[in-house]
Amino acid sequence: MTELIRTLVVDDDALSRQRIRAFLEREDDIEVVGECVDGAEAIPRIRAERPDLVFLDVQMPGVDGFGVVEAIGAERMPVTVFASAYVEFALRAFEAYALDYLLKPFDEERFGRTLARAREAARSRRSVQDPRLDALVRFLQAPARPEYPQLMAIKGGDQYKFVEVADIDWIEADGNYIRLHIGKQERLVHKSLQEMEEHLLDPSKFVRIHRSTIVNLSRIASVEPLFHRELSVALKDGTRLVCSRRYRPRLQERVYFTG
Repeated sequence: MTELIRTLVVDDDALSRQRIRAFLEREDDIEVVGECVDGAEAIPRIRAERPDLVFLDVQMPGVDGFGVVEAIGAERMPVTVFASAYVEFALRAFEAYALDYLLKPFDEERFGRTLARAREAARSRRSVQDPRLDALVRFLQAPARPEYPQLMAIKGGDQYKFVEVADIDWIEADGNYIRLHIGKQERLVHKSLQEMEEHLLDPSKFVRIHRSTIVNLSRIASVEPLFHRELSVALKDGTRLVCSRRYRPRLQERVYFTG
């Protein structure tokens, strides 16, 4: 006799739960052990029931599907199929090493293909842990990288002109303003260099090399030592800037020097 695959359905939408359950109950080797309406209910239920397979909605109020995975832990989480009505959530689940995902609304054929993969994984997981769930937990627990704007809207008269931040070669302080150098053009902006550095520029792409200068790392062509541990920084367009002794460590943190 085939051993049953004990399955839990977690979804805050009643119609979705009914649809998944209806498909599952047609399968001779599937036993639906319960339904949960949100992540907070699912966590103790998974711990108590220890199902082989869980269909888990991603976006739920309170504790979402990813929160369930983090709370249970990869070593105790059953084989997981994420379900979502939102493409970005489904893709994130898939890219984060989930077994599979169902994009709502799904038909019986799509559900059947997903269940076939889940069935195979559930049978193997009874003796072997799925390393993808470990990777998923690490992905979820990684600190979120701050978002930096890709565009700046610079006011000139009665209109705003858009500048792509990635196109900025370097920035210099100019009194109460900063001057953006973009190719052969310059743009004067009423902001401080410190505000730009702390809130608007990705530190993996821009580095401050002087109290009055920030440079786009991708524009640097070469550096040469000067006196007093300062550096001469040559850009690809021929511009030469000075990296002061105080800010030299910042540049060295972002550029690997072989010598």
